[in-house]
Amino acid sequence: MNSSPYDALLLLSFGGPDGPDDVLPFLANVTRGRGIPRDRLLEVAQHYYHFGGVSPINEQNRALIAAVEAAGLGIPVYWGNRNWTPYVEDTVAAMSADGVRRALAFPTSAYASYSACRQYWEDMARGRSAAGDRAPAIDKVRHYFNHPGFVEANADGLRAALRLVPEGSRVAFTAHSIPVSMAQQSGPGGGLYERELREAAALVIAAVAPDLGWDLVWQSRSGPPSVPWLEPDIGDHLRAIAGTVPGVAVAPIGFVSDHLEVRWDLDTEAAALAAELGLPFARAATAGTHPAFVALVVDLLRERSVAGAPRRALGTFGPSHDVCPAGCCPAPVRQRRDAL
Repeated sequence: MNSSPYDALLLLSFGGPDGPDDVLPFLANVTRGRGIPRDRLLEVAQHYYHFGGVSPINEQNRALIAAVEAAGLGIPVYWGNRNWTPYVEDTVAAMSADGVRRALAFPTSAYASYSACRQYWEDMARGRSAAGDRAPAIDKVRHYFNHPGFVEANADGLRAALRLVPEGSRVAFTAHSIPVSMAQQSGPGGGLYERELREAAALVIAAVAPDLGWDLVWQSRSGPPSVPWLEPDIGDHLRAIAGTVPGVAVAPIGFVSDHLEVRWDLDTEAAALAAELGLPFARAATAGTHPAFVALVVDLLRERSVAGAPRRALGTFGPSHDVCPAGCCPAPVRQRRDAL
């Protein structure tokens, strides 16, 4: 890695509270400008208080950084968040003070959409603007939903979950729901968010057992009822299949770690609903710090650093673009008093 044009890696993430006192300020950051009623913020805050007011995402990011450093990345790893400390602006300022001139950013999202891709470009631009003339140049890795390391990590998680439910159980892949209008505008040509998710799910199924029945469903909707979002929701899906299949293995393919929306929406709410329905239920692990996923991070740095290095991708999509085309994944038009 000594010949790399990059002298740092920047892990970009969403952020989350580190204790009970952080919860409401964090939620205020996430919802700033959207006019969310305080009663709704207090309701969502209970999800965090259920886990002691600590979001799992922060410790998971620390674990990923440690694993990547141990894998011999060869350059320092920095960490910046959109909505909580360490804020991306502070991290880019620290990189500048440390003399970093060019960094490669790795977001904790594998797919196209405004919040999963374009907004990270905006986060980086905001951080560089705050750092001023000495700010490092920052590139971003491509979408990695079809990288062999991501597929292998998720396939191993699904295999383990399938061992916990009866033979013949159906697989439900989940991802964060987004407004239909945002989904339609994601990526060149539109609709890329859902197409990438379906491709990733199909690749995992092919690696585990091609004959498995599966569905792509959605979770963690946070918009008002008047705005169409991607459906069906995981809860509605569980109600629909209860009594028709021997069990369900839920695989959160849309997430790279077991953060709050996995722990609450799936491990708590969906698991309780499945028990109520008498539907055997198991949840697959996300990529997390699986060795194949850690190797993916190193591989994506290598492909941008070494002339002729292979750009590995499975399936029919091939490697995605390194730089988003102008105009793709535009920011949504926010409606005030959105539901979280």
